[in-house]
Amino acid sequence: MTDDVVLTSRIPLPNNSERCALLITLNRPHKKNCFNTQLCHKLAQIFHDVAEEVQGYDYNCNNTDDEDDGTHGSDSEERSKGKLAAVILTGAGRSFCAGADLSNPPNPLHQSSDLPHHLKWNPVYQMSRVGIPILGVLRGHVITGGFELALACDILIGSSTTIFRDTHVKFGLAPCWGLSQKLARRIGPGRAKIVSLSACPVKAEKAYEWGLLDELIDESNSGTDDDAVVKRAIELCDSIASNDALMVRRYKRAIVEGGSMTLQNGLQRERELGISHYLEVVGDGATFESAKEFISDDKRPRAQSKL
Repeated sequence: MTDDVVLTSRIPLPNNSERCALLITLNRPHKKNCFNTQLCHKLAQIFHDVAEEVQGYDYNCNNTDDEDDGTHGSDSEERSKGKLAAVILTGAGRSFCAGADLSNPPNPLHQSSDLPHHLKWNPVYQMSRVGIPILGVLRGHVITGGFELALACDILIGSSTTIFRDTHVKFGLAPCWGLSQKLARRIGPGRAKIVSLSACPVKAEKAYEWGLLDELIDESNSGTDDDAVVKRAIELCDSIASNDALMVRRYKRAIVEGGSMTLQNGLQRERELGISHYLEVVGDGATFESAKEFISDDKRPRAQSKL
């Protein structure tokens, strides 16, 4: 038995052998993965390290472009080798995370602070720095602070056991990891007020109907709930890994940055990012040649959409 409150493992992707997904597991199943100070700080450190690693990919891509001696193959291949494609965040046992462990909760003043030495130990802030997709695999309880951890993910996948609840108002607590802002943007202000001001639970089917869950997995035909939902997350990571790694990171950035702006400003931001990207890739011709080869290849396997 391990004493590690957060577990990590790198999972090779079936169809992209040089890429992998990082599986991060909250590991206090006997406490429904409620986070104490130790877990909170450990999770923040892990996501900090992931963010730094991913930023290094962009640095290496830029250096490769500047120093290419013709021996590296196409830019797209260089961008993809030996790198994380995505992160999967889940919880051990039957729950994702039932909120804070009130016997030893993280300091709420520190978690609400914008000071750098406090942000260092804020897991949601560190998640926001990660340039690759974060997939939340949600089973069982997703409550209050656990709800906020889920909303820090890019894609949420649940099962029939998934149940959301925001209990801040029930106990006179203030959200500090984004729940009051992110939930309304995801499901609309009216529904967000129903969820947060009533403190009533939202079951999986309703969460999927409202767009809180992006996918709801039917585990009835699989061995276990755990296998089906995690398997689907790995499939999505594999699909993500099949694409241009640098563009995946830049596309995520465009979506995230634009989502905090008006539509007009978001469109302007997309144009700015697009110009910056094409100034890098148009000159070498490799990007457009790769696209033309893909389109004209009649023998390539056609992916079957699961959407």
